[in-house]
Amino acid sequence: MSDRGPSAFESDALDERAASGTRGSRSSDGLDAGPRPGESGDDADAPLDAADPAAERERVCAFIERTVEDAAADGVVVAMSGGLDSTVTAALAVEALGSENVYGLILPCNKIGAPHARDAEALADALGIDHDTVHLQPLFAQFGAVAPERFDLHDDPVRSGNAIARLRMTIAYLAANATGRLVCGTSNRSERLLGYLTKYGDGAADLLPLGHLYKTDVRALAAEIDVPQFVVEKPPTAGFLPGQRDEEDLGAPYETIDRVLRLGVDRGLDPEAIAERLDSTDCVDAATVADLLARHRATAHKRGPPSIPTDPDE
Repeated sequence: MSDRGPSAFESDALDERAASGTRGSRSSDGLDAGPRPGESGDDADAPLDAADPAAERERVCAFIERTVEDAAADGVVVAMSGGLDSTVTAALAVEALGSENVYGLILPCNKIGAPHARDAEALADALGIDHDTVHLQPLFAQFGAVAPERFDLHDDPVRSGNAIARLRMTIAYLAANATGRLVCGTSNRSERLLGYLTKYGDGAADLLPLGHLYKTDVRALAAEIDVPQFVVEKPPTAGFLPGQRDEEDLGAPYETIDRVLRLGVDRGLDPEAIAERLDSTDCVDAATVADLLARHRATAHKRGPPSIPTDPDE
């Protein structure tokens, strides 16, 4: 633990029901430039150092506190999924602002998300924050009923998933507007660099406390602040389809993805050099590396503001 003090999670605060059914079970904003925490950025052969969890704890808490103060806001709204990123975000927000200034929204939309919603409710209780659970299925069904038939949502998991993510963000901003708070996003750097998020859905926020940290760095930060182990052990998933896992969607586990992105985005190595650099235990070849970097390039529009006409003389 750092010298910041006790975690927002108290050892006896988390109800056992949180683990029921789920235990073990996504430029112009600077994302494309400069070294990440713990990296020099000067030597392509230098070790791939991870961010220091204690230092990042201090950094993120100070960032949250400063951002809310600068906006003259009354706190933050966090959409809680029961997963790692949203739990770490909510815990650090509590540490930075106090539990009375953090409001949690739990927004399930199908049976797949129900166990995770129960986890999120128990985690919010453990953090001592005010929270509400809003079941979005009726809203999503009505949305699909009024949308033009040519844009059927029910046979396309990508379209339906994006629609649900945007409905969730609509509720989050409603809460923020009503309470004078900011929407605190939960996306990490790995997701953002790969565009593994919904534009104007979970990719929308007023602040992104974990936006500079790779997924593997977030896991280390979770240990630093005593996030319950069952949360850390959950396989990362968007939660829209049965059995859906980030690793299958992206083609590699985050341990490999983060190493590829550190070398390809942060240090500018080409796919062949990255594949050669990575240890054989990563089980990644040049084709996988090229696919990840192509995904990064293709999703640049998700990491910046909308394009506008520019002065031809500029």
